[in-house]
Amino acid sequence: MKARLPSGAAMVAGVVGRPIVHSLSPVIHSAWIGATGLDAVYAPFCPPEDGFERFVRGLRGGAIRGLNVTAPFKERALALADDADVTARKAGSANLLLFHEDGAVEARSTDGHGLIAAFAEQAKGLDLSKGPVALLGAGGAARAAAAALLEAGAPQIFVLNRTAARAEELVFALGETGLSAHALSEAGRLFAQAKVVVNAAAGGPLPPLGALPDDAVVMDMSYRPLMTGLLQAAEARDLRIVDGLSMLINQAIPSFEAFFDRPPPKALNVRSVALRAAGLEERMPKAANA
Repeated sequence: MKARLPSGAAMVAGVVGRPIVHSLSPVIHSAWIGATGLDAVYAPFCPPEDGFERFVRGLRGGAIRGLNVTAPFKERALALADDADVTARKAGSANLLLFHEDGAVEARSTDGHGLIAAFAEQAKGLDLSKGPVALLGAGGAARAAAAALLEAGAPQIFVLNRTAARAEELVFALGETGLSAHALSEAGRLFAQAKVVVNAAAGGPLPPLGALPDDAVVMDMSYRPLMTGLLQAAEARDLRIVDGLSMLINQAIPSFEAFFDRPPPKALNVRSVALRAAGLEERMPKAANA
């Protein structure tokens, strides 16, 4: 079966970031477009870092339907918008920009939705209200995760970062009860209390997981590789794990709906499509299905 070529009236959406070549969003959305038979295109964009504002201004008026936004532009995307949903304001960033015909730009955040949906998908039965969450990192991704976890009912979130001052900034920015800031060196003590660990750190050393309870769940927001060092360590302890690809796909679902006014096709196994495109190996341990 030949792939349908877009017409001159095709709906256009895309993803913007720098770098962008690694992104699986074009693979995911293009697979859904093909399976749905839409006259549409989803394209990657990589403006210079100092040209993001000019790039967005040039799209006002609905030339394209919208953009997913990834690093390093999420905070700037929110600042450029004329309106934003509550979730984006709490997260302090937007991973979705919608361009309306009247020239207005709307910002939304679907990262939190993707995070919570990933837990529901790969750690069935987990009740986030039952205990503290240890959140590694204090950047934009960590703030979006913290906002989503609080909304999902997490009673406490320990924000751990290499420098406690950055963690304190995140706690102050959200201004919610239940958040506390800590240096990464406190991980052993705090992990002993945690029911969930979420890694939102961009890199650097990760603390050992030996202090975690046997029923803890470990999630890594990164998906390259699928089984990160943190998830491998969790698997070695027979802990349940949640991977970043599940989060990526689940945050893409409401984005697709916003772009094209319909849900993505459920019949398509888009996870398998993404894994093949990225040359990643599917590897979910038996503990994930416990």
